[in-house]
Amino acid sequence: MRFQIKEALDRIATPLYNLKGRRPWSPGYYTAKKDTICAAIDKGLLIKDSKLPAGYASRIDERSIEYPWLFAQLPAKPGKVLDAGSALNHGFLIERAPLKNAELTIMTLAPEKRCFWGRSISYVFGDLRNTMFKDASFDVVVSVSTIEHIGLDNTKLYTSDVTKKENDVDGYLSAITEYKRILKPGGLCLITVPYGKPEVQDWYQVFDERMVTQLIDAFHPAEYSVDYFGYGLDGWFRTVAENVANAEFFDYNKGHRYAQDFAAAARSVACIRLIS
Repeated sequence: MRFQIKEALDRIATPLYNLKGRRPWSPGYYTAKKDTICAAIDKGLLIKDSKLPAGYASRIDERSIEYPWLFAQLPAKPGKVLDAGSALNHGFLIERAPLKNAELTIMTLAPEKRCFWGRSISYVFGDLRNTMFKDASFDVVVSVSTIEHIGLDNTKLYTSDVTKKENDVDGYLSAITEYKRILKPGGLCLITVPYGKPEVQDWYQVFDERMVTQLIDAFHPAEYSVDYFGYGLDGWFRTVAENVANAEFFDYNKGHRYAQDFAAAARSVACIRLIS
C-alpha cells in the first residue's frame, strides 16, 4: 500500500514535472520514466539495429535503454530465469510478456522493501560471485547494471553487511564465471553496464572497451554481440563503441548541478548478449 500511494503521488506530480523542465529525479520523474520504458517495451522499440526516434528518453536515465533492450532479447518462453542483481523487481516489468511467462528467481545481497512472492517469484540473498545454485540451473541469466557494483562498497545503498565494503575492481569477473557455470549449455546471458570514460568510485565503476573485452573473455561464449547506446542533448541514440569512449557518468549522489544535457546518470551503456 505504501508503494502504491507513493506511485500515485508521483503520477499526480507529473504535470508539475513537465512544467518545471523535466528535471531528473524530481517529483514526477519516476512516472515519466516508467511510462517511457513501458511504451518502448510494448512497441518493440529496441529490436536489433532499430534506430531510436529523435528525443527518445531525454533527461531519463539508462534504464530507458536497458529494460527495452532486455525485453527485445528474451525468448517468448524464457524458462528458468535468474535476475542477478534484482533489477527486474518491479511490477510493471514482471507483469509484461515475455518475462511474465518465466520461472523467475531474483538474487541480491539483502532483502528489499518490496517483493512479489505472491506472484510465485523466488527471492534468494547472497553474493553473485559464489551462488548456491547447481551447475546448469538456468535458461537465462539477466544482470542489469549490477556488475559495476560487485567487489566495491555495497554498504552505501544495498546492504548493511560491512564485509561488503570492498575495493576489488576485478570482482565482477568472478560473477561472470559464476553466471556461465549456472547457465545451461546454449543458455542466454544478458548484461548491461555503464560505458565510457573509465572511472572507479567507491560504489560503482564505469566500463571501457578493455573491461568489456575482459568480461566476454571470462565468459567464453559460444557467440556474443554488444550493442552500444549514447546520450546527448537529443536523448538516447544507438551508436558504436568508439563514439562513446569518453562518455562521462553523472553521479546524482554527489550533487544536483546538471550539465546542459541534463543527464540523469550514465551517458552511455553497453548491452552485452552472451550465449553459453
